[in-house]
Order: sequence, then structure tokens, then C-alpha cells
Amino acid sequence: MPDRAKILLVDDREENLIALEAILSSLDLVPVRARSGEEALKALLSSDFALILLDVRMPGMDGFETASHIKRRERTRNIPIIFLTVVDSAPDYAFRSYAAGAVDYLTKPFDPWVLRAKVSVFVELYNMNRRLAEQASLLRERLSTELPPGRAGDHAAVLPELSSRLTAVENELVRVRELARKASDPSLVAPLSDLADCVSHLRSGFDALT
Repeated sequence: MPDRAKILLVDDREENLIALEAILSSLDLVPVRARSGEEALKALLSSDFALILLDVRMPGMDGFETASHIKRRERTRNIPIIFLTVVDSAPDYAFRSYAAGAVDYLTKPFDPWVLRAKVSVFVELYNMNRRLAEQASLLRERLSTELPPGRAGDHAAVLPELSSRLTAVENELVRVRELARKASDPSLVAPLSDLADCVSHLRSGFDALT
């Protein structure tokens, strides 16, 4: 059983972190707190995260500067970021958020259902990508291994398992696409398209193997 996906919550105010954890408590994930941009960057050194919820207004290193550091790092540049800030923020905050690499931008107070829906789909995408990476690794291993004629039966035996695993990933993609459709979230279009391409390439590789 793979570890539950982690979500990094970054806010300098304790009450905001508590509120975020309460909103996300019904989801199957592990929230990790960071009280500053520096704490967030430190957490990203040792753990993988499905998503970052990042407050814009923080003393010292603000959300934009934190995001710029995250996007410069090879290890973390592809982690989606959703910026959170108060409704009376400067009018250019939305533009600056997307320019900093955020996939979305929510103003406080935000609808808890909307936040849960967005986070849920990004967690599903993260879990799917993990499973897809595992299946791709297994398929590459089989493709790169030349079994001797006397072990052809071994080759035949592993193909149904590979097919079953890949079919499960394809079915999961259909389910996640339906979740994204219900969420009506345009920020999910690109990552879903990339994931669909990966699944399609994996299926092509499997078909070549068979």
C-alpha cells in the first residue's frame, strides 16, 4: 500500500493552518504545516508533495518569492501550487500568482467545498502518476529483458498481469477526468492531458510487447 499523498500548507498564521486542516480532514491525505517560506523550502527537501497551498502575504519571504524558489528547483518545479490570499489584495496579485507558476488562485474567505474539490483532484492526479510510474518501470523492465526460449512461458505469464495493471490505470484516468469535469476547474486541463498522453504511450509500449 503506497503512502498517502502529502499536502504542504504554508501560512504564517496558526489559525489559518488549523482551518485548512479542518477543511481537508475528510480527504485521504497527510497535511504538513509550514509557518514560513523558509520552513516550506526545508520541508520540500525531504518529502514529496502532491500539492502546495501557499499563502501570499507572509512576513519575510512572501508567497511569490517562495514559489519562485520552488519553481527553480529541479526536484520541486512540477509540484502544483494554489495561492491563497485575502480578498482585498492588490489587483495584480492574480497575474503575479500565475506568473509565479501557480495553477490556481483563491481568495479568502473561500468556499470549503471548492477547495476540497480542487485538492481532491490534484491528489488523485498525483496518485495516478505514482501508479503510472510504477507500471512504466515494470513495462520497461520487461521490454529490456530478453528471455531465453526456454523461459517463454515466463514471458507469457507476466503479460496478463501487466495488462490488468494498465487497464486499472486507464479506468482510474476516466474516473479522475469525471471528477475534474464536475469541479469545472480549467487548471486541471493541462495536467490531465499530460497524464492521458503518458497512459497512451504506455499502452502503445505494451501493445508492442504483445
